[in-house]
Amino acid sequence: MPASNLLFVIADQFRAMCLEPGGDPVSTPFLDGLAADGVSLAHAVSNYPVCSPHRAMMMSGQYPVSNGVTHNVNSETAQWGVGLRPGSPSWAAVLRDAGYATGYIGKWHLEAPVPEDAIHGTGVLADGRYWDAYSPRDRRHGFDFWYSYGCCDEHLSPHYWTSDAERHQRLNVTGWSAAHETDVAVKFLHGAAGPAHGGTPFALALSWNPPHQPFDQLPPDHERGYGGLAPESLLNRPNVNLKSDAGREAAAIAPLYYAAVSAIDAQLGRLLKTLDSLDLARNTLVIFTSDHGQQMGSHELLYKNVPYEESMRIPFVMRWPERLDASAAATVGLSSVDIAPTLLGLLGFSSKVPATMQGRDVSGALLAAEPGSAKTHDGDLPQGQPGASGSGAPSALYFYYPRDVRDIDVRGLRTATGKFIARFHPDEGLSTSLFNLVEDPFELHNIADPDQLSRWSGELLAALKTAGQSWIGENTLAKLVHPA
Repeated sequence: MPASNLLFVIADQFRAMCLEPGGDPVSTPFLDGLAADGVSLAHAVSNYPVCSPHRAMMMSGQYPVSNGVTHNVNSETAQWGVGLRPGSPSWAAVLRDAGYATGYIGKWHLEAPVPEDAIHGTGVLADGRYWDAYSPRDRRHGFDFWYSYGCCDEHLSPHYWTSDAERHQRLNVTGWSAAHETDVAVKFLHGAAGPAHGGTPFALALSWNPPHQPFDQLPPDHERGYGGLAPESLLNRPNVNLKSDAGREAAAIAPLYYAAVSAIDAQLGRLLKTLDSLDLARNTLVIFTSDHGQQMGSHELLYKNVPYEESMRIPFVMRWPERLDASAAATVGLSSVDIAPTLLGLLGFSSKVPATMQGRDVSGALLAAEPGSAKTHDGDLPQGQPGASGSGAPSALYFYYPRDVRDIDVRGLRTATGKFIARFHPDEGLSTSLFNLVEDPFELHNIADPDQLSRWSGELLAALKTAGQSWIGENTLAKLVHPA
């Protein structure tokens, strides 16, 4: 059997609730079809739900301290040393070395800006920082075809650096960024299917910026019918207070956000039709995901980088005809740091996963069993008592690194049944939140039971130790753990 292809699609700030039955009131027929033909993971989460840290984990399979991306990458954080380290492993480099034609299209946001980027990129923003950055050819982490930029939130006038371009050779485009990037991806797929490649497998990553803000920068021909829905229909989660400032602003944003989501869905439809037309669908693993979600008024918040479900949970939809186990949708847990080793495992390269990757390869739990063989369950989420993390079962860590000496430093642990968050402030000390995600999926009731707090504190400390992660608050948190 020929080596399988990979089409890996990312949409920035696309929350999982957009694809759930009874969730956000948004139309996504192509994504719904992709899920119906494949697997949509109910427990895919972002370990650090903000752009650069998630993307760095997704590419490298390493936690933030190891890959160098502890914060969003911009000119300020670059001075702290933030940026994807040149020596970090990547799934793309492994596949390229195995003979794949690799490509990256769209938003990257992992390169630390240098002063020249303030001139040749988007420029200095109102806050005095510049975010956009050119990625030199030797810092593209295994991607040979390159049609990308660092960070530019100009959906209707995007720009790119192509494979051989120098920093001063920026390509400016007029039109909706996601549609243009899909055009480029379609051309890549036609080339990958052509005789020039001689059957060479491909691994293409396509990274759309929408539905990330600015929300009003939509394709001019796209239907914006969500404006006719009442606020309580647009924002149907019970943790949204529509009478608050955040609730009112979210109600104004929601129709535009959902319009962008539907427009993104249409672009995915173009990709799927292209695979069909080129007879590539059967032998191509298609994945649709995001770097984080969006609060949209839940818990009086609008955006991300917080440990609530609206921010942490991400879509992870896979289609690979006859290769995937449909039962994995409800049982398998996957987080940012697990994506890289899992991609390699799915494509048959488990033995090639770099030793420096720290995430779990859960491909054994995602793949359908071969006839006559036993099914592995390495990625299964814990079963058992709701509100307890489940002894010995895999789970997802949560990270938030402080921006300065007065900021909080946060760690957490999420499973299918519960979530525990521990915050350490240099002046105020330790505070915790504990939610039962089975009985309280909207995280409205903070559990204060000492025994449960003790159990979860111990499990968070154990998970951090297993992952090789230190934290400033661990000694204080250990005081909550009751002696055995």
